[in-house]
Amino acid sequence: IFSGILQEMLTKFLAFLPKAIVAMVVMFIGLYLTGVITQALKLALDRRKTDHEVKLVIVQITRWSVIAITVFVAMQQMGFDLSAFLVSLGVAGFTIGFALQDISKNFVAGLLLLLQQPFEIGDAIEVAGYGGTVQDVDLRATEIRTFDGKLVLVPNADVYTSAITNFSKADSRRLELTVGVAYGTNLELARAAALEAVASVKGILPDPAPQLVFGNFGESSIDFTLYFWISMKDGDILQAKDQAVVAINAAFEAQKIEIPYPIQTVLMKQT
Repeated sequence: IFSGILQEMLTKFLAFLPKAIVAMVVMFIGLYLTGVITQALKLALDRRKTDHEVKLVIVQITRWSVIAITVFVAMQQMGFDLSAFLVSLGVAGFTIGFALQDISKNFVAGLLLLLQQPFEIGDAIEVAGYGGTVQDVDLRATEIRTFDGKLVLVPNADVYTSAITNFSKADSRRLELTVGVAYGTNLELARAAALEAVASVKGILPDPAPQLVFGNFGESSIDFTLYFWISMKDGDILQAKDQAVVAINAAFEAQKIEIPYPIQTVLMKQT
């Protein structure tokens, strides 16, 4: 009897041995690939200057995901039926994911933003209705200091799915200034005076050259819009607009060009 049991155990062992060897090979290859993938990911994140803590999170998630896949494949090679376990795991994952969908959306969006880097810390951007300077990007929200000094935390999911305007990525930016002159004004004289005034303002670029377009007959004025470009490296938007207004006003005063007040004419009918 003992001999029969021993023979049966030996037979099962010999039948199981090839599967065990294959599983060991799978584990070896999987662990090797884990090291290669995580090392390549570290180098890619270093090139993108990803925050150290965020880099650790991404690398650990990647490492353990590859290890988990390797273990599942190795166990299947050894003959284990993992279908019931995977179904249970999928149901549990779906339940947890549904309960934490907002958190998970922001987490995934945060990872994508950190990997793609449409903006960097210190960039001036406009996104999801907020304009300002990027202060920080973590795995939940993007921190923006608005141009009027408010600190806003915008969920990463909103940032990732919204159009992003990055002012810091451009070398220059076009500004617009609308001015009205009185009816009866020599428009070409006003054009020349305004363009000459703007050209003298420090920080306004000569190329592309400033452009003036008369575009509207207002109630008390003929309105024009002045387009000019400033350097984003050296120029300041508010200062450029301020100096442009001051320069145009001085030029118009020198040329006796009137910037009219709103005027209403009241007609009274006698009966």
